[in-house]
Amino acid sequence: MQTAFAGPWGSLPAPLTPWILDVIDSMGHTKMTPVQASTIPLFMKHKDVVVEAVTGSGKTLAFVIPVLERLIARTRLRKNEIGALIISPTRELATQIHSVFSAFLSAQPSYSDGNSLPPPLLLVSSQQSSPEQDMKRFLDTGADVVIGTPGRIEEFLLGRGRTTVNVKELEVLVLDEADRLLDLGFQNTLTRILTHLPKQRRTGLFSATMTDVDAISELVRVGLRNPARIVVKVQSRREGVKETVEERRIPANLQNFYITCRASEKTIQLARLILHEASHFQSSQFIVFFATGACVDHFYHILPPFLSSNATLHSLHGHLTPSARSRTLEAFSSAITTPSTPAILLCTDIAARGLDLPHVDTVIQYDPPSDAKAFSHRCGRTARAGRSGRAYTMLIGREEEYVDLMSVRRIPLKRHSYIGKGGLLLDENRPEDEDVSLYLRRCRKVLLADRALHDQAVKAFVSFVRAYSKHEASYIFRVKDLDLVGLAKSYGLLRLPKMPELKDIDPKEWEDADVDWKEYAYADKLQETKRMVTLSKFSEEQQRARKQRAEKAANKKANTAWSGKMDQKEEREKRKEKKANKKKWSKEQESTRQMDQALKRPRGELEDAGDDDWEDIAREERMAKKVRKGEISQKAFESEFTNL
Repeated sequence: MQTAFAGPWGSLPAPLTPWILDVIDSMGHTKMTPVQASTIPLFMKHKDVVVEAVTGSGKTLAFVIPVLERLIARTRLRKNEIGALIISPTRELATQIHSVFSAFLSAQPSYSDGNSLPPPLLLVSSQQSSPEQDMKRFLDTGADVVIGTPGRIEEFLLGRGRTTVNVKELEVLVLDEADRLLDLGFQNTLTRILTHLPKQRRTGLFSATMTDVDAISELVRVGLRNPARIVVKVQSRREGVKETVEERRIPANLQNFYITCRASEKTIQLARLILHEASHFQSSQFIVFFATGACVDHFYHILPPFLSSNATLHSLHGHLTPSARSRTLEAFSSAITTPSTPAILLCTDIAARGLDLPHVDTVIQYDPPSDAKAFSHRCGRTARAGRSGRAYTMLIGREEEYVDLMSVRRIPLKRHSYIGKGGLLLDENRPEDEDVSLYLRRCRKVLLADRALHDQAVKAFVSFVRAYSKHEASYIFRVKDLDLVGLAKSYGLLRLPKMPELKDIDPKEWEDADVDWKEYAYADKLQETKRMVTLSKFSEEQQRARKQRAEKAANKKANTAWSGKMDQKEEREKRKEKKANKKKWSKEQESTRQMDQALKRPRGELEDAGDDDWEDIAREERMAKKVRKGEISQKAFESEFTNL
């Protein structure tokens, strides 16, 4: 499959400003992509647009160029006025968009009349940029283009800048990754921002995944007026069927595979896959996606022994500070790599959307995303702007059904054979990989060097199981079907954590590492000191409790000789009395039953009886009443009438 282009930049209905064309040419974009050719003319003609196109198709330039052209064509704005507002869901994507605007504005010629556009203003959370500093930079530079995340944009427009920032002259509003911005997490913030902006503006929504339902419901909310909907689809002809095309939601030059393996083999397969790609396809930049930040931290420490000694690992997730995230992205994107010295970015979905890392050769999804929308975004970190790329998804057990779900979403995946020892491709019908036990020993050796790594491993395992239980495709990803023991081996755990999901595990399936937990220490001296203090207190409490139990047992034993016998005697007397009362009650009930039967004899039978019999019956009735009242005993009653 070849990437489609839609003609040279000079074929646009309205010619672009010469210096903008020069910057485009310097970036290496000699031709327009379909999304650029479709969007730029409409956006420049005062039309609202809703754009859906696969990742890596050039959506950023599709709104950067119209924004700049509209600002160039209008009169110069005042220092406290803004002409364009671009809102992004993440600080990384906002920073990337800011760099694209900066590349253009730094290359514009200087005009004697001062009509040059000022540099763009970036509003993201960072240690170097507080809301007060943002306002100062805005007033100092007079920025016309403002780019930022929803929270900082809200603070800039409605917080400290409410009486300072003038939005009446706003020309363009762009919502990049619009489907993410319109999620519930940003809904209230975005609504307040949109209410504050003028209605006479051009609005553009851009995303790689926006369904028809999404677009219809959200267009009403953001106030688009008769928008033009642009959907750029990728189609590939099926082999041998020229008339039939297959629609895809991933780049045309992306080869998308899945590998099935056992839970215990997952990490081994990840390491082999990286080595296989480097040796067979000369891949040198990799992105590996995990379910949680704790998983990223864990595998960052245990993977190096299983990779090339010259491989460089980078970790990126939402729990890192903004400055640390920026440093990681900069280090990864600027790394000079070769197949023998690869750079590998371990990350969560924070790196899935919008980031332009053009030199990424291979994307590996160690854990499939909990949100199916993120799948195409993850894959789209490679095969960008016409380059080829390869993506792999690792599946275990019944997770293979996920392939059918992706097929319905027009994201085809092909099966890739399991990579065995030495890079050999193996069939799925095979015994468990012989290197599983070897991997577990080597991984445990890494963890035993520092107790903090063990704590981190347990945290990663528990966080993954929790994330797995909340998967969007819960009918496929079910914890009860997950091989948790095999997964624990893949994480290299020293022992299984105490959690409800593991309560029914057969002890024969798992063997703890041989560890003296009292001596197992933290490498950090402060942590180890704290652990020893806690251990000492716990030991003292145990000794105190043991002493109290011993004293209590001794006291009990000393008092048992006399009081114990008395207690036993009293208990026997109570049981004897209870048994006698029960026997007496039974006899009284039987006597009462006999009297009731006698009193219920037919009247004719009583009338036929002789005078003596009648007197006996009457006397028996009187005596029975006395028994019931307790005036005479049952024994006296029975002796009286025994010979009747």
